[in-house]
Amino acid sequence: MESLVGFARAPATAILRPPSTCTSKKKVNGLRAKLSDGNDPLLQTATNAASLRFQETHRSEPLFVDPYAGCFVPPDVQMDMKQCSHHYCLATKYIDDKLLRTVNHIDGLKQVVLLTDGMDTRPYRLSWPTSTIIFDISPDRVFKRAAEKLEGVGAKIPRNSLFLHVPMESSNIQQSLRAKGFNGNQPSIWAIQGLPVMTLASFEEVLSIVSNLAINGCFFFGELPAWLVETKIGIKSSTRQWMDKLFMSNGFRVDMISYEDVARNLGKQLGSGQYKNIMFVAEQLRFSDDQMETWRREFQRVEDQGDEEGFEEL
Repeated sequence: MESLVGFARAPATAILRPPSTCTSKKKVNGLRAKLSDGNDPLLQTATNAASLRFQETHRSEPLFVDPYAGCFVPPDVQMDMKQCSHHYCLATKYIDDKLLRTVNHIDGLKQVVLLTDGMDTRPYRLSWPTSTIIFDISPDRVFKRAAEKLEGVGAKIPRNSLFLHVPMESSNIQQSLRAKGFNGNQPSIWAIQGLPVMTLASFEEVLSIVSNLAINGCFFFGELPAWLVETKIGIKSSTRQWMDKLFMSNGFRVDMISYEDVARNLGKQLGSGQYKNIMFVAEQLRFSDDQMETWRREFQRVEDQGDEEGFEEL
């Protein structure tokens, strides 16, 4: 349950619904040794997302500036300078702002977990406060390729911050995060955009991991694939009911975020065309596994102390 290796079993990402081919682990294991930049679907989709950020950066009034997106895109990338804002870029801006607003309200150690396509530049381009630890969970092959390119252009993590990568192929994501210093007794912020999601069960794995590690009151937000919704996406009431049930079963209260509202609040016009994602913000209502274990030990200590005092009175 704690491994996300199932996410990489087919050529898809959180942006596009996967085709029905290439679903066996055996086939994917064979592909890993043979994939090149030209036919690696995870690398291609991450590059497409970077291209959208690159184009947004070069608009006259950009939603955000990603100075590193250009190192991922080919030199002959087609620039689309329409005035309308792409759904993905609006979501990127919303997630950027939500991350910074939330992390700046946390005292002491700040833990940020990004579930990404491997080319997320937020660790480099956002102004993280002091004592921020950023964990990136993403496809290892894409992340390593991106890291090489970022190093080549001199990208640096902000001072007094720490950036750590956890491959989504890890056999135990929770253990890997803890091994790298994640503390389930401290506040954390979780954001997902671009992480390859193949099935509903795979996304439920994500929810389970966040629910187990995030303390009560922490936020999890970002984008999930619309095709996960079992009902017609155009019926908002049914979609909301489905989202409520999915998230509440894992201990979260969730709100759907409208791309139209985000565009309007930013003074932008939303681009035309159908977009295959749902934007959301969820709040953890449960206590983390580490919180429960800490309280169990404290209860046991108090109980043992009471037994000793009672014995002395006798």
